[in-house]
Amino acid sequence: MKEASYKPSQKILEKYAKVLVNFALNSGKGIKKGDVVNIIAEEYSKPLFLELRKAVWKSGGHVISTYYPSNDEEYNVDRDFFDNAQEEQLSFFPSKHLKGLIDEIDHSVFIISETNKHALKGIEPKKLMQRGKTMKPYMEWRNQKENAGKFTWTLGLYGTPAMAKEAGMSLEEYWDQIIKACYLDKKDPIATWKALYKKLEAYRQKFNALDVDKFHVEGPDADLWIKYGEKRSWMGGSGRNVPSFELFTSPDWRGTEGWIKFNQPLYRYGNLIDGVRLEFKNGKVIRSSATKNERVLKEMIATENADKVGEFSLTDKRFSRITKFMAETLFDENVGGANGNTHIALGNAYHDCYSGDPSKPTKKEWAALGYNDSSVHTDIVSTAPRTVTAHMKDGSTKVVYKNGQYVL
Repeated sequence: MKEASYKPSQKILEKYAKVLVNFALNSGKGIKKGDVVNIIAEEYSKPLFLELRKAVWKSGGHVISTYYPSNDEEYNVDRDFFDNAQEEQLSFFPSKHLKGLIDEIDHSVFIISETNKHALKGIEPKKLMQRGKTMKPYMEWRNQKENAGKFTWTLGLYGTPAMAKEAGMSLEEYWDQIIKACYLDKKDPIATWKALYKKLEAYRQKFNALDVDKFHVEGPDADLWIKYGEKRSWMGGSGRNVPSFELFTSPDWRGTEGWIKFNQPLYRYGNLIDGVRLEFKNGKVIRSSATKNERVLKEMIATENADKVGEFSLTDKRFSRITKFMAETLFDENVGGANGNTHIALGNAYHDCYSGDPSKPTKKEWAALGYNDSSVHTDIVSTAPRTVTAHMKDGSTKVVYKNGQYVL
């Protein structure tokens, strides 16, 4: 079998679709009869796209498809827009169409299947950031509906030759990581996910029981202080990403101090950014560098509020079945390995990390609590050894993460 023609078995694809539709959506409960699901996919992922539609229909739901052409050797579909777009096109926002879509759907499934990991290499970074800012109202509408408990979403990955090559694997080896990470090798993947999330939930509750003022992240590549903030909670195990083994929170950006480096490459805006180092003072990035594509990193950070932290995350190596670099954030931010992983995201905060009803706070109240608001949300990952110590409001301390494990 030629590598480029490899595809997972029909049985695997059916299991994958069931996990995404009947588990990941609706916060681990699966869709209900009559729910409307927006399936977003590129043509390379057609085999999974078709199974997702069937899974929705079999569950009594309705499908709205958003189906795109993939990049190939002849056509760089993603690049065409940025090569030709003028200012008015970069700023065009189809408000009626997108507002109608958000009003109509109850869930969305987005399948990542990049066929050219460097499709936008050399594009002026300002153009990329401008497009992100233009689309920000769509994300705000989506978040508002999610905060009201009326919308859920999930992400999945369909392996491509380009992804596998970037990660230094054959396509079959790459898919082996996907299959194992998503428990598709198990007889009943959904039952396995539910059992794992039950264990993860026990740790989440222990984190949330701590009266934390701030966290200190220490290691060979970090000396960083993260302020937890008021009305916060740790989240995880919601089905928002498949796979997802992390526990995360959205801290008070105003209390971020110190420096941090990342030993994992970052693929963002069709570019590879590597060797990232960030230094924070009074909650903002005051210095940033990268050994590769530093210009893209700096342009991203220059975007409004992208110089502030929106997420802080820890992954316990005992839960993750991901053992290799996958060249895709969805998997790399959940990698296990010898030291687990810790990561932060620059940019937008997650409102579901609010300890109360996230539909209640106004925009002004979110800002007063230190929840960051940005068109950017960029996860940056390190698998280096790190120790995380919680500094409590009463002055006591407790190590909560060490040797790649939660130690609560």
